[in-house]
Amino acid sequence: MSDETREAEDGEPVTHHEEGQEAPSDAVPLADSAFPAFDAAAVPPRPPLPAVGLSPSDAGAQIAVESLNTDEHNAIREQWKLAKDELGTHVSHARDQLDQANERIKQRTGRDLILAIVIGLAFGAALLGSLLFIKALFLPFALAGALLGIYELSRALRASGRRIDVVPQLIAGALLVFSAYFAELWLCWIMLFISVAFVIVWRLVAQMVVQDGRTYGDVLADAVIGGFVQIYVPFLAGVALILLKQEGGEWWVLGFIAIAVAADTGAYAAGLAFGRHPMAPKISPKKTWEGFGGAVVASLIVGALLAIFLLELPWWAGLIFGVSILLSATLGDLGESMLKRDLGIKDMSSWLPGHGGLLDRLDSILPSTIPALCLYFLLSPWATL
Repeated sequence: MSDETREAEDGEPVTHHEEGQEAPSDAVPLADSAFPAFDAAAVPPRPPLPAVGLSPSDAGAQIAVESLNTDEHNAIREQWKLAKDELGTHVSHARDQLDQANERIKQRTGRDLILAIVIGLAFGAALLGSLLFIKALFLPFALAGALLGIYELSRALRASGRRIDVVPQLIAGALLVFSAYFAELWLCWIMLFISVAFVIVWRLVAQMVVQDGRTYGDVLADAVIGGFVQIYVPFLAGVALILLKQEGGEWWVLGFIAIAVAADTGAYAAGLAFGRHPMAPKISPKKTWEGFGGAVVASLIVGALLAIFLLELPWWAGLIFGVSILLSATLGDLGESMLKRDLGIKDMSSWLPGHGGLLDRLDSILPSTIPALCLYFLLSPWATL
């Protein structure tokens, strides 16, 4: 049977030899020149396969669209990269300009403006939160401020040669602050007398125990200054707490603090921009009349706005409120500057970067508690005597 017949009958392809069968001995091997060396670089790239179900023309269009999308994607990436680099350049340039401006302001005013703003906003946010939500939370702020202020002032006075007993000052100050919030008004005055007498007697007894030959004039000055510390820091902080516990008192506390801060900010901005004429060169050379004018404008505006929108008062009452707090804040600022000049120091401490010490920020707020409490009883619709 021939190969063609066997293939037709079996339905299998015809091979010249079966699997495992050796090739015939007369087979001629192929020459190497028939299979030259394989060069992969010579192989053309494989074209993309057309999508299933598309005609050749549609497949070509899809390939062109994909190529176009790739080019657009690369172009968008380049644009984003250029925009990012340009934004980074602008940010770096703006940062350099801000640093230079801050350095010029620091040389002129002695304050780091950026740190001062950041710290001021942080303290302001905490204070505002306590007054808006639970006014009793203001008590820890007042107590901490009073105790830190006592310590700061006592340390500055001790550095100048005064004998100030820090521990008795802190004990008496804490009791005075607590009595202002929890006790009746008449008890606060009695507690003030007790606190002043306590620190004075402590100083006199301590001097008698030491017997170091200190003159009577120095001992008397130490005792009087010790009593002054109690009046200046914890008593004035207690007045703010007396105002706070009144009906609607939290808004008045917020109001007089806002006016004092506005006056300080207005004076700083106007003095920095237009300051030419010193206001009290022997006390504070950097305070100018132009700055005081800026403080007046800021205080009047803030006072009127607070009266209309917060305190339920007519606008003219807000002007009175603003002027009163402005005067007390200015006198308090000048008074603390006079005290620092007498002690030979620039700042009470360096605890608050950009501000100096805590009393350097409270010098205009503490004296403002007195007119704020008086105006509350005179002008407030909530006041009851």
